[in-house]
Amino acid sequence: MIQEYIYNEATFPSAHASSIAETPEGLIATWFGGTHEGHEDVEIWISRKIDGLWTAPISVANGLQHPDKRFPVWNPVLFQAPDGLLFLYYKVGPEPQKWWGMVISSHDHGLTWSEPSRLPEGVFGPIKNKPELLSNGTLINPSSTEHDGWKVHFELSEDLGKTWQIVHLPEDKGLSAIQPSILQYEDGRLQMLARSKEGYLVSSWSKDMGKRWERLAQTSLPNPNSGTDAVTLNNGWQLLVYNHAVKSEDLWGGLRSPLNVAVSQDGLNWRALVVLEDQPGEFSYPAVIQAKDGTVHITYTWNREKIKHVGLNITDIDLLVLKEIKDGKWPL
Repeated sequence: MIQEYIYNEATFPSAHASSIAETPEGLIATWFGGTHEGHEDVEIWISRKIDGLWTAPISVANGLQHPDKRFPVWNPVLFQAPDGLLFLYYKVGPEPQKWWGMVISSHDHGLTWSEPSRLPEGVFGPIKNKPELLSNGTLINPSSTEHDGWKVHFELSEDLGKTWQIVHLPEDKGLSAIQPSILQYEDGRLQMLARSKEGYLVSSWSKDMGKRWERLAQTSLPNPNSGTDAVTLNNGWQLLVYNHAVKSEDLWGGLRSPLNVAVSQDGLNWRALVVLEDQPGEFSYPAVIQAKDGTVHITYTWNREKIKHVGLNITDIDLLVLKEIKDGKWPL
């Protein structure tokens, strides 16, 4: 297992909300960094892994509106398109209730970037977790808003982001959620997993490629109101990275720990696989992908000071799962 910080020294004291992607030239990671979350000096930073080493962080976007007005930026998300174009979505605004979506792109795997473009009205982009390109060619952004309560929605595009269709979840006054991630199943179903205020992760399912979704349902997975991410592995298993901790009013009292990796075949029964962090502190907002060589790459916030990268060999994951089954510990 690879464990490393993407950087050890930086010009900014605080970092949060990372995303990771694999380009034809290797891994690239992004996050926001500045004095602290919500400060107007917060910018979007990137680092590329070249010849086994992460490059020094470089700022690629900020919230400067004009010389006398600047807003913080938030939650960058990377998406590597099949045609080679690399997208970086992010938000600009004084707070999550008032932010808007922006996007930049790169033709050279993250070396240089386009001028920022604002997304259409009502389109916020992937709010924390990566978009998914479905088998029918539809690109789907897992998104959410906070200006009128917590509400999940999805942004569908059949032309890789030129035009968008917004799909909302059925109205549900009992559960609220933000920051969804999307899993895909061999039978064509999609599953959404998201953060909630109720102390557990919540889920929804779609049987028609994201055009319609079921009502939110509470899962058995505890979560202290903290961001998660998930990915469908090449072997058909589902992998989730999340804080396995109980709900509390004090989100900053060491309760964004531990940081767990869990796996499932059906999206309903999950088994703890690896504990990435178990010390008091904040280990949060994970991002996860599977690379072409099968390695599962995870980045996450390390105490708001650094961004940490972990690489899991898929062979090790298979062996761990087989051992759990053999020992009669599967499913929960």
